[in-house]
Amino acid sequence: MTHEASAGSVTVETFGHILLIGINRPSKRNGLTPEMLAALAKSYQRLEDEPDLRVGVLYGHGTDFCAGLDLPRFREAFAAGDVFMSDEGQPDIFARRPPWRQKPLIAAVKGVTFTAGLELALAADVVVAATDARLAMLEPSRGLMPVGGATYRFIQRGGWGNAMRWLLTGEEFGADEAQRIGLVQEIVPPGFELNRAIAIAEAIAAQAPLAVAAIRANALTYVQSGEAACVAEFGDVARRLAATADFAEGIASFQEKREAVFTGH
Repeated sequence: MTHEASAGSVTVETFGHILLIGINRPSKRNGLTPEMLAALAKSYQRLEDEPDLRVGVLYGHGTDFCAGLDLPRFREAFAAGDVFMSDEGQPDIFARRPPWRQKPLIAAVKGVTFTAGLELALAADVVVAATDARLAMLEPSRGLMPVGGATYRFIQRGGWGNAMRWLLTGEEFGADEAQRIGLVQEIVPPGFELNRAIAIAEAIAAQAPLAVAAIRANALTYVQSGEAACVAEFGDVARRLAATADFAEGIASFQEKREAVFTGH
């Protein structure tokens, strides 16, 4: 058995202002090992740490996105109540606790997208799916409960009935159903999902980075604390952004009828 098949890996490469993060264990449908979870956490940290990186794109090598956790490798962790949190101070790859990601993440899913794989996608900001995507939360058929965020993100995006329909049965559904209930934002033919995700990432990366981060953070305040808390932030955020060089560039580009060139300052 090769190292790739036994431990798997995560590939990381830059494409302009975009960090491409690839789940790499195709012979096992990109089933996640503890080593891969640690590598994903490091890649998410790199996205946050490097100023020139503005958006991440998460995808799977081979024909599938991710089959979820390689359960035999996590049996002891489950028995100990370990729910695979990243190290303290690192962004959690399932976005279940702070520190929260400041930068957007686009997921490009295809083929098998099961359990923790689907939860990785749900923790992204935008999901692009190939028409051949097969999605499922299989935990009840394994005697488990999802611990990567699906129990609340399904409800947030799709409502109680849709969440219970798929969480409790463990049945498989496709890209059309995922889009209908709000888990997927765009559907494309197989083989086009990564390019489309990159195109969306490029559109985001062309915007003012501080403004993008502020929008995402304010939206997260609404999800976590409600409308009043979200609105209460408007004044302070507006004053902070108005003092940036990017705001000045935005005004200048509008007046000069040209595309803005933002620096993140």
